[in-house]
Order: sequence, then C-alpha cells, then structure tokens
Amino acid sequence: MSSQPVSSQSVSSQSVSWPAVHIIGGGLAGSEAAWQIARMGVPVILHEMRPVRATDAHATDALAELVCSNSFRSDDAEMNAVGQLHWEMRRMDSLIMRAADAHQVPAGGALAVDRDGFAEAVTQAISSHPLIELVREEVRDLQAQDWPSILVCTGPLTSQSLAEGIGRLTGESELAFFDAIAPIVHRDSIDMDKAWFQSRYDKVGPGGTGADYINCPLSREEYEAFIDAALAGDKTGFKEWEGTPYFDGCLPIEVMMERGRETLRHGPLKPVGLTNPHNPTVKAYAIVQLRQDNALGTLYNMVGFQTKLKHSEQTRIFRMIPGLERAEFARLGGLHRNTFLNSPKVLDPLLRLRADPRIRFAGQITGCEGYVESAAIGLIAGRMAATEALGRVIQMPPHTTAIGALINHITGGHIETIDAGPQSFQPMNVNFGLFPPIEAAVKSPDGKRLRGPEKSQARKRLLTERAKRDMEAWLSEPVPA
Repeated sequence: MSSQPVSSQSVSSQSVSWPAVHIIGGGLAGSEAAWQIARMGVPVILHEMRPVRATDAHATDALAELVCSNSFRSDDAEMNAVGQLHWEMRRMDSLIMRAADAHQVPAGGALAVDRDGFAEAVTQAISSHPLIELVREEVRDLQAQDWPSILVCTGPLTSQSLAEGIGRLTGESELAFFDAIAPIVHRDSIDMDKAWFQSRYDKVGPGGTGADYINCPLSREEYEAFIDAALAGDKTGFKEWEGTPYFDGCLPIEVMMERGRETLRHGPLKPVGLTNPHNPTVKAYAIVQLRQDNALGTLYNMVGFQTKLKHSEQTRIFRMIPGLERAEFARLGGLHRNTFLNSPKVLDPLLRLRADPRIRFAGQITGCEGYVESAAIGLIAGRMAATEALGRVIQMPPHTTAIGALINHITGGHIETIDAGPQSFQPMNVNFGLFPPIEAAVKSPDGKRLRGPEKSQARKRLLTERAKRDMEAWLSEPVPA
C-alpha cells in the first residue's frame, strides 16, 4: 500500500466508477474505515442505526461517541505498545487520532479527549466528505443485501437482529462478556481540602502538566468500609446474560473485590507514586483517581470504577470516599453486554468472513479491545476494502508492527491449525506480548547483557524501534496492480 495520502479535496473532483463499500456501524472503527476508504477514492455508504434505534449505552447520535472512558491510554510511542499504535495510526492519517489530538485534555502520560468535541469533529469530517453518504437506518440482515462489499463495524452493541443474522452466517454462537461504564463527577462538587491534583510519579503527558488527576486518599479503615459497602450493595441483575464472561481489562469494581479484598489496592486504587500534600507524612492505604473528562475541566471520571451497582447505591457508596462526600454525578455507572466473534475460526487473514468473503469485520466485534485498537482495525480493514475495490493486491502490515501484531491475534496467526479453532479466544488490548520477540540478546551500550527491569525497558524500546522501521518500509512499498 502506498504511503501517499489522498486528500478529501483531490478525490471530490475525480470520476468515481467503483461500487460503494457499505459500512455498518458509525463507531470508532466504522468512522475510521469510512475515512480511509474515501481518501483512497472509493465511495462509501455508512449505515448508522442511531437515532432510529437506540442502544443501552449511547447518549447521542454522534459518530464515534465514547461510551466508557475518555482515555486513549498511553501516548508513549517508545515504551508502550498502545503508544506505538498511536504513532502508526497517525502515520496513516487516522481520522480518529486527528480528532483525538485536536480535542485532548490533560491526563498525565495518557491521551484523553473531550468526548463531545471529539465526537463532533469525527461526525463533521464524515458527514461533509463528498465520497461518504451517511444513512441513518438499522441493517438487520446481511444475507438480505446484494452489496458487493460490506464492512461490519457494529462493535460490542450489535443489535440483536443483526447479531442473530451473523450467527446464522458463521454457524457460531457469539461469545459475550459484560462491559461496565464508570461514573462521571462534577469537578466543583469535589472537596479539594481532602483531594489534590497529581499524576502518578508526576508524569507529564500530551497536553498535561504532571498534575492531571484528582486524587482522593483512603485510610485502611475507610478502604475496608468502602469494600464492605460495595460488596453488600444492590446490583443490577442480568439473568438474560448469566454465564457470559467479563473482559479483564474493564472489570466492574465488585468483580475485582470478589477476587480478593486487596485487589483494588493493587489495581485502580494503588497508592504508589502519589503524595498527599494535605498530610505528606501519612501514606494513604488506597487512592481513588479521577481523570478530566471534558475540555472545560468541569467533569471528571472515576478511573477504573466500572460498576454494576444500582444508581441509588452508587451515589450512597461512592460518597463514602474522602473528597467525594458531596459529589454530584453527571453520569452514573452502568452495565452492558459486549459481543465478539470467534474470529480465528470464522474470519480469514484479511478479516473476511470465510462463509461469505464479500463481508469483512472490524473493530471490537473481531476480538480486539479498546478505543484505539478498534479504530486501528477499522483503519486497516478500510484500506483492505478500498484496495480490493480498486482491483489491487492487498499487502498486510508486518506482524512486527503494533497494528500487524493485533491483526495476527485476531485472525489466529498464533494458532497452528486454524481449522481446529481456538479453545478460548478472548478480546485483547494491544500489548508487547503480541509482538514477535527480539531474537538477539538485549545488551547495554557497552555490550553487557541486561537483566531484570533494565532488560525489560531496553526490550520495549527495541520492539518499538523495529515496529517504526517496518511500518515505514511497508508504507513505502509500491502497490502491486
């Protein structure tokens, strides 16, 4: 694939003779895919069912609405796998990354965004593109459509009718797990005589100062009381979904607590790297962090506080946290179901449905997890669909890149016999464990072999350096006719 971008302006004047690619779902993956296809000169019809049909999690009809966290996680492209994925997406003119960079809010070492401004920017870019037609309708059955090219990006909130149709096509029951949404608090209702601003280890990130999180400290007694109340609190029932697994990257706090009373202290409530300026000589037993959620700085979300507690219980229990005694909530937490395909078995290496190759899948429904990962798979699936429409040969990104490693996970490149099918395919965030290992011994500049933390840090740097080199080489390759 060529690295030469095709601008919106240049394609608008060209004579378009290729059939449109139909994209179902206007989330991050669908919006990114539409952008990539259109910038390659191929027309797109993007089907988004909101507001004709609502979901349990969305609040607006905007494209790419963020329904959970507003963080795209680490932006460190040298030492972090998701930061490397950011780099690769920016290199490929990602609309999602462009909008995120334009609407970032302070978040330490992470890239977090004003969710409303971000969604508005994506919606405007898609709706104003001359090669993209946005259709507000629900697509219920793929088999009923005679479209030559379909890209399904319906994500974790696929409608029941479409999910049933996908099940008929694949012959597989969709797997499912629960996804929980964290509450958002009004900034002016937080007691800053007890809470304070600080990033862990004072780390400065994009748009940040090193003091980007609001921190609420708990003593051991306060922590124990909070755990008791949360465990005993009334929770949302889910008989319809009983038996489906949670994704470990987005566990409700109650599920973490059930794994052990100290689990939260070693997870989202860990107190390390933070010092309470109100009482610097006393180390907090646990610390709740809140991250800025909008550009105005008026809203903060409770980091890692996905929950299935009922709304009345959330208000009561979360106000037990020092600094949040009078907290006013702009949004309380919630629980919804995520669905994903058994992708290594039902999709081919080009993300096409084995039972019907005119249909591709992208985003979270394929078994990637996270905003950035979802958009990245939409990006590459869009490029594949456009390349195919243009009658060119698809060249996959190397597995040594972040996006290539993620595709390899989804399509089962690590499974020796795909026909046998994986036994426990689960959603995955991008991480260095998906990258092919560095074969050579990791050494210091003076030639000594490294061990322990130094070896780990050096290895990460080598992996991202290799990923950048290989991504640049892949983008510079001529596109075979």
